[in-house]
Amino acid sequence: MTVTPQLKNQHLLWRAGFGPMASAYHQLSTVSYKSYVNSLFKASAKGPQMIDVADTAVKGLIMGVQEASTKKRDLNPEERRRIRQQSRENIKNLNITWLNEMVDSDQQLREKMSLFWHGHFASRNINILYQQQLLDVIRQNALGNFGDLLREVSKSAAMINFLNNNQNKKGHPNENFAREVMELFTMGRGNYTENDIKEAARAFTGWGATLSGEFAFRKFQHDDGKKTVLGKTGNLNGDDVLNILLEHKQTATYITRKVYRFFVNDIPDEAHVTWLADRFYQSRYDIKELMKDIFSSEWFYDAKNIGCRIKSPVELIVGIRRALPMKLENEQVQLLLQRILGQVLFYPPNVAGWPGGKNWIDSSSLMFRLRIPQLIFDNDEVTISPKDDDDQMMGMKEMKKKGKKGGQIISAAVDWETYLKKFEKVPREKLLNSVAGILIQGVEPVSEKVLSKYIDASSRERYIKTATIQLMSTPEYQLC
Repeated sequence: MTVTPQLKNQHLLWRAGFGPMASAYHQLSTVSYKSYVNSLFKASAKGPQMIDVADTAVKGLIMGVQEASTKKRDLNPEERRRIRQQSRENIKNLNITWLNEMVDSDQQLREKMSLFWHGHFASRNINILYQQQLLDVIRQNALGNFGDLLREVSKSAAMINFLNNNQNKKGHPNENFAREVMELFTMGRGNYTENDIKEAARAFTGWGATLSGEFAFRKFQHDDGKKTVLGKTGNLNGDDVLNILLEHKQTATYITRKVYRFFVNDIPDEAHVTWLADRFYQSRYDIKELMKDIFSSEWFYDAKNIGCRIKSPVELIVGIRRALPMKLENEQVQLLLQRILGQVLFYPPNVAGWPGGKNWIDSSSLMFRLRIPQLIFDNDEVTISPKDDDDQMMGMKEMKKKGKKGGQIISAAVDWETYLKKFEKVPREKLLNSVAGILIQGVEPVSEKVLSKYIDASSRERYIKTATIQLMSTPEYQLC
């Protein structure tokens, strides 16, 4: 496979973002990848606006709960139900709003890094204030310092609640938070002992959060005795433990390898990982510099690293919307697509996040993936039911029980005019290869004989449109 300048640029835009925007197709073969690297970092330099979708009713309910708890009053079942219901609705809005940012934002690198950290620091919680606060922490620090990100996430109400640290008290330590901080967030399994976890759990006693999302250190619940974690002894607190974890180079190696697998290749090149981890550690965990090292390296653009990753459901949905600029009249259908494909933002399967890679594909999910472009083209109905898991159905089981029938229609108005401009000067005999060159990463040109019976050749416009949909409906389009 010949790696052309255009293919390099598309590779970069898929890995450092969610694929090229249709309006920028004309630049793909003329701008150098180094220019694209610079523009990606420049566009993502400024911190993003917080996504705040929590309505006043939910905020009022949560503040009312907090006030009630101070007065030792228990919530009645109706109050609990209303909070859960309103929060779930707001989390749906948070999902769609962030998805739209991934599609439209110039800060592609920041949003892609945020998606990575969203899986790394996975958390499930029906408190909308917790969820949007954690998302803001991640998006603000996505390209900053990993130590700062780790500290802020560790003190977030979402993570403290999800990992039960509110129940971690002097004399009755809860090890869940300490275990996951070591195993999943920093060093990785096998680089600490069970005693390290027990001692670290004591250090994290007293770390809690209010219902409205503020970090709360409860001094009288904190174990202020001597502790030993990873060979360091003293009257350690939670911040001390995080600093100890960051002092260990294994943390830099663990994070770098995970970043490499997400942004470069599922099969790490250990020599590259070692080089990157050394520099990451020496930079004191500067995420931006780590990503610059990756995207500026010649090996990142090697043929073996192009078209080798299976797009996650979110990458697939966002990438289609960027390739085919469209307005969705029914934005809620994106929640259904996520549920069917197995990746619902803010609803990871567990604290380890989504496993990714080949786990995204099975026989049923692949067949549905291949149908999505045609469903969009035809404004057709999605009638497939997702797995009956209320955590990922976001409270929609109740709707199902009420007997609501039928699916959801993907009502999309595609801006074909913008898309077609890319191919205005392409000779008719080269159209298919030109369209394939934009949409398919890292494979040889598709034979027209294979697709000809599905492509409408009645006009140039119909040819491009139907060729696009058919190419998007191939297994090859699932790769980036």
